[in-house]
Amino acid sequence: MMKRILTGAVLLFGLTAVAQDSTKEQKDQLSFSGFAEAYYSYDFNKPTDNNRPSFFYSHNRHNEFNVNLAFVKGSYNDEKTRANIAIAVGTYMNANYAAEPGVLKNIFEADAGVKISKNRNLWIDAGIMPSHIGFESAHSPDCWILTRSILADNTPYFESGVKITYTTDNNKWLISALALNGWQRITRVNGNSLISWGTQVTYKPSDKVTLNYSSFFGTDQPDSIRLWRYFHNTYGVFQVNKKIGLIVGFDIGQEQTSKGNNKLNTWYSPVCIFRITPDNKWAVALRGEYYSDEHGVIIHTGTANGFKTYGASINVDRVINEHFLWRTEVRTLSSKDAIFVKQNLLTKNNTFITTSFALTF
Repeated sequence: MMKRILTGAVLLFGLTAVAQDSTKEQKDQLSFSGFAEAYYSYDFNKPTDNNRPSFFYSHNRHNEFNVNLAFVKGSYNDEKTRANIAIAVGTYMNANYAAEPGVLKNIFEADAGVKISKNRNLWIDAGIMPSHIGFESAHSPDCWILTRSILADNTPYFESGVKITYTTDNNKWLISALALNGWQRITRVNGNSLISWGTQVTYKPSDKVTLNYSSFFGTDQPDSIRLWRYFHNTYGVFQVNKKIGLIVGFDIGQEQTSKGNNKLNTWYSPVCIFRITPDNKWAVALRGEYYSDEHGVIIHTGTANGFKTYGASINVDRVINEHFLWRTEVRTLSSKDAIFVKQNLLTKNNTFITTSFALTF
């Protein structure tokens, strides 16, 4: 009798230990994080409605203290499955999710993925995901300069669809193909019956070099006025040494002038960012950029030359601690046509200064 009791106790203890280990493993696979970025931006053109020019979709309020982006995120990762969900608020969300209905306006990320190969790093992910286009994201600390380039602000920050991704065992190559609901869309445009498509190829020959090509092919219009859009994004990130880094990027896109027409309107944008990090507390970055959209495919001005604008920025970062980042940027834009408004008059120039406090936890 005593032997049975002892055997049962051992078995119960073993099952309890296994259950505890399983619970601990699940807790390790589940993680939570958050981010909040408060900012103040002063536009020397002094817009009367306190809105910065319409082609800015982040840090876009003038002369007021506000929140650009704040989110809480939960993630789950194991060997064969992964998932993310993040709920967000801020002026970034207001600007970029304006076309989305209801609660979708606050879904920063919601996706799930499964590994479909036993021996290869091959995944399928579906849901609302960060964009596969560009080297700048909505998460400010990931970017070398506080405000996004015109190029980044006018390409998708997020996308909704499904993607298949293969990463080599040495992590040097990433190859991805995507089926999407459109150009920065969660819900597809009413009357649009077609899926859009994307690709991405990233090559990292070393930890100092990243080369990327991304594409988009599709339409963001109802079928009745369908215009095919073709877009190509290329960039290289070069960490010359511990203190000096360089990013060079070039985007070019084309869209039909009218349904069924072979003629295409073209827009393009080169950008270059140079950064110096003298130590682990300070960073200084310079950006030069140009954006040409003569026919107003992405940025409509109604002027003779369309949107043809040069930009220059200087940015200073101060790392307060591992969770807190203070950033300040001075930025100036100069356009071929008078497209900016100052004291109810049109002008060719726009200068502004932005500072932010970003907390990651």
